[in-house]
Amino acid sequence: MEIALQSLIFVGSLGLALIASDQAVAYTRALAASVGAPAFVVGVVLVSIGTDLPEIANSISAHVQGKGDVNVGDSVGSTLTQYTLVLGLFPLIVPVIAIGRRQVGVISVLTMTGLAITIGFVADGWLARWEGAVLIAAWAVFTWLVVRSLPALPADEPPAVRLTRRPAMVGVVLATLAVVGFGATFAVRALVRIAEIAGVPEFVIAFFGASLGTSAPEIVVDFTALLRGAPGIALGDALGSSLVDSTLSIGAGPLVAPAAVTPRLAIAGSLYGIVAIGVVGLLLAKRRRHDRWSGLVLVGLYAAAYVVLLGTGE
Repeated sequence: MEIALQSLIFVGSLGLALIASDQAVAYTRALAASVGAPAFVVGVVLVSIGTDLPEIANSISAHVQGKGDVNVGDSVGSTLTQYTLVLGLFPLIVPVIAIGRRQVGVISVLTMTGLAITIGFVADGWLARWEGAVLIAAWAVFTWLVVRSLPALPADEPPAVRLTRRPAMVGVVLATLAVVGFGATFAVRALVRIAEIAGVPEFVIAFFGASLGTSAPEIVVDFTALLRGAPGIALGDALGSSLVDSTLSIGAGPLVAPAAVTPRLAIAGSLYGIVAIGVVGLLLAKRRRHDRWSGLVLVGLYAAAYVVLLGTGE
């Protein structure tokens, strides 16, 4: 009986997320066209915030409860996941995606810088309020640098939407992305519960649940964008989400309530994230394309993270 209930929750939640993501992508493309901005830029600036709402909310909730490790672990893990697992799955939808060297290069360097700042802040085992403010300010500055440094990109041909006023379109994008986050989160929880009932080993559940749970909103929105012929939104969201996770998401919690963290695990995860992001950035920038071969490399980097982090011990 419970498996049937969880299956119903999974199908319903996933269906809700897919419907909302379709509207989110449509309005994002329309908004980009109305302001004369490339879809990639809107993906970096706006869509990434929407798909990262679960991480931002978790950051604040964790610090209110005095659990700084939950914030840093989730945010750093999300940064790595977007750059490896999520991007690595893109070629399953679109076999070959053109990559701009400056696009991936600038965001990769800035995301690595965000993680480096985090390492400096967690070294003393404490995330203070002023450190949270610095990380949030870094996100604002980094986002401005991304927008200013990118070359002119081709315009997108947006679909027709009912609401055409810019404030209304922004509201629809953020609202539908919030629904995506809600639906995707509940779908993953239901799937994990089904695995538990079926007797799947705990480690497999943790691996599966952590990767999908962190990435579910991005996967739903980005895959929808790819299927709708809007790779700029998908790429902008995946890279922009990593930038948000490495700065804004980590900083939101301590800004509200400072808390202790475990330096060894936080530093190990951040260092691996810096290395992995550097590899991904160099690989994609050099090849100027993302296909199934590079996709395998990215997914391999994601899987290797578990070996590295388990090697640090508990």
